[in-house]
Amino acid sequence: MSLTAVLVVVVAAVLIGAFGIRVSRTTSDFYVASRTVSPLWNASAIGGEYLSAASFLGIAGLILTFGVDMLWLPVGWTGGYLVLLVLVSAPLRRSGAYTLPDFAEARLESMTVRRTASVLVVLIGWLYLMPQFQSAGLVLRTITGAPVWVGGLLVAVVVAVNVLSGGMRSITFVQAFQYWLKLTALAVPLVFLLMAWQADGAPNVSAADAATWQMPLAGSKEYGLYSTYSLILATFLGTMGLPHVLVRFYTNPDGRAARRTTLVVLSLLGAFYLMPAVYGWLGRMYTPELIRTDTVVLALPSRMIGGTLGDLLTALVTAGAFAAFLSTSSGLTVSVAGVIAQDLLKGGVRSFRIATLMAVAVPLALALWARALPVADVVGLAFAVAASSFCPLLVLGIWWRRLSTTGALAGLFVGGGLACGAVLVTIVAGPQRGLAGALLAQPAAWTVPIAFTVMAAVSFLTPHRVPAGVARTMVRLHTPEDLDLDRGDWRPRSS
Repeated sequence: MSLTAVLVVVVAAVLIGAFGIRVSRTTSDFYVASRTVSPLWNASAIGGEYLSAASFLGIAGLILTFGVDMLWLPVGWTGGYLVLLVLVSAPLRRSGAYTLPDFAEARLESMTVRRTASVLVVLIGWLYLMPQFQSAGLVLRTITGAPVWVGGLLVAVVVAVNVLSGGMRSITFVQAFQYWLKLTALAVPLVFLLMAWQADGAPNVSAADAATWQMPLAGSKEYGLYSTYSLILATFLGTMGLPHVLVRFYTNPDGRAARRTTLVVLSLLGAFYLMPAVYGWLGRMYTPELIRTDTVVLALPSRMIGGTLGDLLTALVTAGAFAAFLSTSSGLTVSVAGVIAQDLLKGGVRSFRIATLMAVAVPLALALWARALPVADVVGLAFAVAASSFCPLLVLGIWWRRLSTTGALAGLFVGGGLACGAVLVTIVAGPQRGLAGALLAQPAAWTVPIAFTVMAAVSFLTPHRVPAGVARTMVRLHTPEDLDLDRGDWRPRSS
């Protein structure tokens, strides 16, 4: 049943994506769906691509292992959109750029800044894609016994086909469908699981676990208080630096629609994130012996219910898990391929299709080679890199006119470099012990302040490197779209 569910999800994704061929004809269709996506449709697509394997499987696994201090993950991932709403979404949409490197070049008038931003976009995208492929292999092995590489290859092929067929417009249709599938795939089994829990006498976690569940900040990890605050900082500030999230706001017609989209996204994410925590809590009672805790969501229906109903619910959850892999991987692939096509190749639809193959091949190879860490931990590292690089660039670039080209470059190199170094050590060598291990596993608490400080300090020291057209750029970022900037009288167009 689970294998059939996976095949149904894959076929549905391909068929819905193929519909994009009929309406995708221009470069604008491929990159930003010609900026015609409505707030509700766009919010559903954002929810589809944002709720990755880390959200669907990883949160429950970490809560099973470490207790309630891991609840800060969904809180941070949701709260990050509030920061995005307040500081970034509308001005970024008004910039008129296709990608983050486009914005960096327009704001700082420097090809060097653009190329640096392009490298970081690709690195963050690959770092985020790698656990999607690893988790797909883990899930397929759990339900069929197939080798780990099979699941990752299956997701990579389906994603490439969807992106090649219709670009952003095609992916929008697929991801909107997949959000509602994922919500259903968690909600329906959870109803039956809670009924089974109630029939068992509504047991609670054991007394030995009680201390873990009463320490929501420090938890049971070594240097848990530092790790928690660093995680909160990474998730709150890293969201705005994720390339597959920001490109979505370019698909809205205007800045007002981008803000409405963000409000809807907050509601959709809040509804979804209520459920993985309950799965993790139930897992503490019914599946405490799991070696790979990322599979707790898949294991609970058969463990608590069993029989044909348990198999059906497991199949539904498995379908939702593969929808998570496909939707997030699709959004990331579009973003990474867009940057590669524009900055490394010649641009245009043909280059975008070649870049798509490059965008999925590298993280697939890394997924097969790299050390398998908990999926939510790896995604958290991607957030840390984004928070340490693009967050300072966006916040200072949008709200501080004295940001210089040299300051932006210094901040990107120092903040992004330190965060990438910590990520590399953690993935290659595995989690380390002691304070050094905590600093490397959760680097945002020290890399983000350093990045902001370096970017601001160097900008103060290099006022001659402030872009000449900064005044015009700032007006464009902060002026509502219903004003005509070229008329000179600042009256609404309707007048």
